[in-house]
Amino acid sequence: MTRVLVVDDDFMVARIHQGFVQKVPGFTVVGAAHTGAAALQAVEELRPDLVLLDIYLPDISGLEVLRRLRHESSDVDVIAITAAQDTETVRVALRGGVMHYIIKPFTFDTLRDRLERYTEAVARLGETPTAVQADVDRFFGTSRGAARDGARGGSRDGEANLPKGLAGQTADLIIAVLRDSATDLSAAECAERAGLSRVSTRRYLEHLVRLGKAQVRLRYGGAGRPEHRYMWRG
Repeated sequence: MTRVLVVDDDFMVARIHQGFVQKVPGFTVVGAAHTGAAALQAVEELRPDLVLLDIYLPDISGLEVLRRLRHESSDVDVIAITAAQDTETVRVALRGGVMHYIIKPFTFDTLRDRLERYTEAVARLGETPTAVQADVDRFFGTSRGAARDGARGGSRDGEANLPKGLAGQTADLIIAVLRDSATDLSAAECAERAGLSRVSTRRYLEHLVRLGKAQVRLRYGGAGRPEHRYMWRG
């Protein structure tokens, strides 16, 4: 489980964010803080893996909290969640090493997507001591190929008509797994090969089926529900 500390000056907003986090498989909230000082103390005492950090706090700013964490060589990861939209704040947050920057207000799907990307990237980089460029691109959410396609007005298979909460790069990873498989795959098998969670993988597989890019068949055997098997069809 990824242990999360929620930091927000508004008690009600913090409670909503806690509820969002608890709904995402693999994440649990270990505490909440409503000031910068309380956030620093909570990080030291609770040792979370991830902090959801507001920028506007009543005593010191979230950027100062971030600076102090890095000055103390804290290895906690941080996702900024804030109403701050000025480019200087975004720039300073990026320099401080935030994993993502989410602007309020946002939906549950937005936060779920960022948390799932975070989990997938950390898990993938943890599998091997050497990362290839594709792994690094997925970790930082960047892709020069995607930028070129966007500039041309084109669309990759994984990005076509993506619903909110799904990422084009992750969809492309799922597609690559399906294309490379000589047989059909269950969601669990596809997730294992892609290094993703089963729940997240199934959402992408179902999206590809709706697009007609993948096909699904049912395998019956024994008691219980039939198993869904997926295959690339292009």
